[in-house]
Amino acid sequence: MSAKKSRGAVKKKSTFREYAEAAVIAVLLALFIRTFVVQAFKIPSGSMEPTLLVGDHILVNKFIYGIKLPVVRKTIIPISKPSREDVIVFIYPVDKSKDFIKRVIGLPGDTIEIVGRDILINGKRFPDRHAYYSEKSSSMDNPWSSYHFGPITVPRGHFFVMGDNRDHSYDSRFWGFVPSGAIEGKAFLIYWSWPHWRRFFHVIK
Repeated sequence: MSAKKSRGAVKKKSTFREYAEAAVIAVLLALFIRTFVVQAFKIPSGSMEPTLLVGDHILVNKFIYGIKLPVVRKTIIPISKPSREDVIVFIYPVDKSKDFIKRVIGLPGDTIEIVGRDILINGKRFPDRHAYYSEKSSSMDNPWSSYHFGPITVPRGHFFVMGDNRDHSYDSRFWGFVPSGAIEGKAFLIYWSWPHWRRFFHVIK
């Protein structure tokens, strides 16, 4: 009788161990994917409207710009660098507990100047096709008519970013540049959005 109980206990323990090992592997795999491959984010503000709306749930490719060591944020395997007009998620330089999402406008070494609504990059007008301005700011007495920023040169290893919703974006115009080490990845897909259900699986451009 005792021998049967012993075999049953071993079998039960073996089954429990199998489930525990599977759970641990699943958790480790999920952490690996989240840290190095892809991560989900939710859009909390309207700074990127109309490209991204409040309530959009997006996926960010963390692998595209290289593999970084967690915590120290040092790139150990470089793959590519952010390009102009990429939509990136990064650690907000002023408060590292927050993630921001903006569009890359200026690359390292670029000279940026903004006159009214025109962006000049290295002295040439940038075709700013993603910019959005509210109707109110398009009136004759809007502040953009006399707005002048720069010229300012983007330091090495840094990027100048702006939100597409130019009237309502707190970005590099106010707090400066994004260091490359703070960039978490490139936003590439809206996988869920409510109540904007037509935006499901919408590619971010």
